[in-house]
Amino acid sequence: MIRAVSPKLGAYIALSAVGLLAALALRLPELVVLAAPFALLPALSLFRSRPPGIAIETDLERDRALEREEIEVVVTLIAPDVAEELALLLEVPRGLSTVTGANPVSLRLAPGEQRELRYRVACERWGAYLLGRLHVRAYDPGGFVSWEREHDHRRPLKVYPREETVRGLLKPAETQVFGGNHVARQRGEGIEFADLRPFIPGDRMRRVNWRASARRGELWVNEHHPERNADVILFLDTFTEAAAGGESTLDEALRAATALAAGYLREKDRVGFVTFGGMLNWALPSTGAAQLYRIVDSLLDTQVVLNYAWKGIDIVPTRTLPPHAIVIALTPLLDERAATALLDLRARGFDLVIVEISPLPFLREPENESQRVARQLWRLRRDALRGRFEAAGVPVGVWDETHPLAAALEGVTAFRRSARLVSA
Repeated sequence: MIRAVSPKLGAYIALSAVGLLAALALRLPELVVLAAPFALLPALSLFRSRPPGIAIETDLERDRALEREEIEVVVTLIAPDVAEELALLLEVPRGLSTVTGANPVSLRLAPGEQRELRYRVACERWGAYLLGRLHVRAYDPGGFVSWEREHDHRRPLKVYPREETVRGLLKPAETQVFGGNHVARQRGEGIEFADLRPFIPGDRMRRVNWRASARRGELWVNEHHPERNADVILFLDTFTEAAAGGESTLDEALRAATALAAGYLREKDRVGFVTFGGMLNWALPSTGAAQLYRIVDSLLDTQVVLNYAWKGIDIVPTRTLPPHAIVIALTPLLDERAATALLDLRARGFDLVIVEISPLPFLREPENESQRVARQLWRLRRDALRGRFEAAGVPVGVWDETHPLAAALEGVTAFRRSARLVSA
C-alpha cells in the first residue's frame, strides 16, 4: 500500500509556519498559541495514522456474454476497522462500459460493516477480458494522510460476437465418410433416389422396385445417394482491416465466422478454422458443441498483427487443411498476400468460396476530384481481382451494409449452381 500526504497537510503546515514567523517578527507570543494547532493536528495524524484493513471481493454474474448484453459485477467490501473516507474505482477495460453504478465512488464504512457495490457493465465489443481490478484510496480521519492500493481481483470474461442471420448454408462439393445431412455424389445406403439398375445376387429385397420390375419382366433395384458430413474450414484474413467508428471488417468477419460455425455444426459437419495474417493459427475440424466453444474462444484472440517476419509469406503451409474440405474465406481483399494464398488453395484443388467483407462503408467520402478518381481506380482494381477469382472458378460474394450475409451466400450458391451446369 502506498502512503501519500494530502494537500490539506501542506496547507496546515504553511499556516503554522506563517504564524510562527509572524510571532517572531512582531514579538507577539499570542500568535504562537494560534499557530500551534495547525502544526499539532498534522503531527498527531502522521503519528497515529495507519492504513485501514479492508477486505475486497469481486464477483461476476457470469463469465460468458454476447455483444450488446449486460452483466452485473458485485464488489464486496468488509472493513474490520473504521474507514472514514474511502474512494474506489473499478477499472473497466476498453470494449466494456459501466451502465449503472457510481464509478468512482466515495463512501464511509463503520467497524465490521460489509457493503456491496453493484455495477451493470455493457459488453460493447467481442473479446477476452479480465474484469475486476480495483483502485482504492483511503484517508485518515483528519484527511491529512491517504493510502492507495490496487486490488487485483480480476475475473475472466469472454464476450462472444453476435451471430449474423444465415438462412441457408453452402453445400460442399465433396463429402466425407461419416453420416451427416449432405447428399453425397456416390451411391450407397441412403434415402435420396439416384437411379435404377438390374438386380444382382446379394441385393436386399427391400431395395427392389416392384413397379419397374413388373414393367420390364425382371428384377430392378433402386440406388440411392448416402447422407454424409463435410469438412468446413473458415479462413479469416488477418493481414489488414478497415475500421471506423469502433467497427471494422474484422468484427464483421468474426460475426460471420461464428454464425457459419454454429450452422455447420448443427448439420453434423466437422468445422475448423485458419487465421492467416501476421501470424498463423488454426484448429483441426471436429464436431459437437465443444468444438463451437473451442472455435469461438480461439477467434476471440484474433487480431491484426504487424509482423515483418511474415512479409514474404503468401501461401498457407501444406497439411494445414484437410483434403476435400470446403474453404469459406472471410476477407476484405485488401492485401495481395491474402489473394495469393487463396488462389494457391484453389490451385491445390480445394473447394473455395470467398465472402468479401466490403471495406467501402469504412472509407471516408472523397473531398476533391483527384480523390474521386483514385477511389474509382481502386474500385476497378478490386473488380479485376474478383474477375481473377471467378476465372479460376471461385465465387465471390460481396457483403456490405446494404445486403445481409444471407444475400451474399445466396449469390455464391447461384454462381456455383450455374458453374456446375456449364461444366456438365
